[in-house]
Amino acid sequence: MKAIIKPAAAPGVALATVKKPHMGDNDVLIRVIKSSICGTDVHIDKWDEWAQRTIKPPMTIGHEFVGRIVDCGDNVEHFSVGEVVVGEGHIVCGTCRNCLAGRRHLCKNTLGVGVNRTGAFAEYIAIPSANVWHAAEGIDLDVLSCFDPLGNAVHTALSFELLGEDVLITGAGPIGCMAAAIARHAGARHVVVTDINPYRLALAEKLGATRIVDVRTESLTDVQQELGMREGFDVGLEMSGSPAGFSQMVDNLMHGGKIALLGILPNHTTIDWDKVIFNSITIQGIYGRKIYETWYKTTAMLQSGLDISGIITHRFHYTEFQQGFDLMKAGLSGKVILNWEA
Repeated sequence: MKAIIKPAAAPGVALATVKKPHMGDNDVLIRVIKSSICGTDVHIDKWDEWAQRTIKPPMTIGHEFVGRIVDCGDNVEHFSVGEVVVGEGHIVCGTCRNCLAGRRHLCKNTLGVGVNRTGAFAEYIAIPSANVWHAAEGIDLDVLSCFDPLGNAVHTALSFELLGEDVLITGAGPIGCMAAAIARHAGARHVVVTDINPYRLALAEKLGATRIVDVRTESLTDVQQELGMREGFDVGLEMSGSPAGFSQMVDNLMHGGKIALLGILPNHTTIDWDKVIFNSITIQGIYGRKIYETWYKTTAMLQSGLDISGIITHRFHYTEFQQGFDLMKAGLSGKVILNWEA
């Protein structure tokens, strides 16, 4: 079958012919219809420090997809050939303390599809049936292919109460933009999104941000005054992975404010602990999605009016994948969809 792979320990990815995946007794074999490019895939393409210590080439990459079941293992129940499904990209052990307690998103032995095991940028993927989610009817296939990152945004945004709150989102990447739409859907009053990329700030505004801020030219303090905010933001959603963005968030949070931290900050990032302690700020680290509560919430919000279709800016056939990667690396796209159908 055809697949997009990391061929060697060097920058770049490539289209190759690889073996069709083996399906175990507890697995489901899925014919991929559409996939979407993630920032993680861009890190792998660039072969940065994280990729060098994480990825073991050669391997098929990618983890965001929607497809149709073509076969089921002997032990698989509740799934049938022909069903449209999406996949939870975190394969958990099922035996650690958190897994046994039903907190699978906190499994210490998590393996990532397309990161620690063969991925979804391929014509077929085989994953455990426990990682397969029935796609609700009526949801667009392009949106379904983005369920993995949309789930990141849902998990982050719904970590704290948003109804009537003022929300600051640092980072207007695809997940930050989707988080803006979720925050508005959940009843936030002001949703302010910061970045230094005009293209992506415009996307954030399109997705529902009530105010976008290019921090190179505007002050968050001035924006608060403009919006009539007297005590700072109630909730911060850190999506940028930028030490400067994180510091600005801490500086502009109200006493007792809360931060959900999804962006991966450099190890050398510093923080003013006096502000955290004396202002009683809560910081919650976020990884992945709650399996499967986040998936229920995501589906329910889409069925009740949440619209994230505006984050999808480009569509390519899988053979044109390099154009999608180039746009992502240039910061000139939202979500990029790859079509695996003929």
